[in-house]
Amino acid sequence: MNRAALLLAALVAVPAAAQAPSAREGTGPETVSVTGTGRVELVPDRASFTVGVQTAAPTVASALQENNARASAIIAALKRLGATDREIRTSQVSIYPQQAVEPGQPPRISGYTVTNSITVTRDDLATVGRLLQAAVDAGANSIAGVGFTISDPARGRDAALQAAFADARAKAEVLARAAGRTRGRAITIVEGGGARPPLPMPYAMKMEAQAAEVPVMSGTEEISSTVSVIFELK
Repeated sequence: MNRAALLLAALVAVPAAAQAPSAREGTGPETVSVTGTGRVELVPDRASFTVGVQTAAPTVASALQENNARASAIIAALKRLGATDREIRTSQVSIYPQQAVEPGQPPRISGYTVTNSITVTRDDLATVGRLLQAAVDAGANSIAGVGFTISDPARGRDAALQAAFADARAKAEVLARAAGRTRGRAITIVEGGGARPPLPMPYAMKMEAQAAEVPVMSGTEEISSTVSVIFELK
């Protein structure tokens, strides 16, 4: 090989050798990816319940007239105990016919049933039992249910996220030790969202008119958050 050819070969080889270290430097750190869950229990501060009155009569007018009177009495009783117009809403009004069936005869309308449902949302949980009892005493003959919620959706969120990250960090430390390594810094953190499991309704109801108050218990509500974290391995 002549001298010119050797010089050309050397010039071509130098860039390839110079690129090798930079390729190694571009390799990212070794990591471990984990998911953590954090849970916080809070006492609900808002309650809602639905009471209703159902009446039946031979005509629509008479069934509706009686229902209107009893529904108005229920609303008045709720207001006497402090419930405001903002806290009381009509959630359903329905009218449907009653059918009588006789052997060998086509069905015929024998009367009408009217239902009026009233939903109350209240931040003062201590008064819920008295409001329920007042509604029953005033003529309510149905209670659809009692629900408890957290009025501020962000309440407990920060604590749940912190607990979720701590859980992820603890898992990463266990995995790192199992691999003979140590956990490094958090490289990425992705929030997995929060979840509220359906809240059970731990309440008891006594329909006797002589009871002073329907016993109600709010229980607790769980707020949970998850985070996915990638930690560096050392």
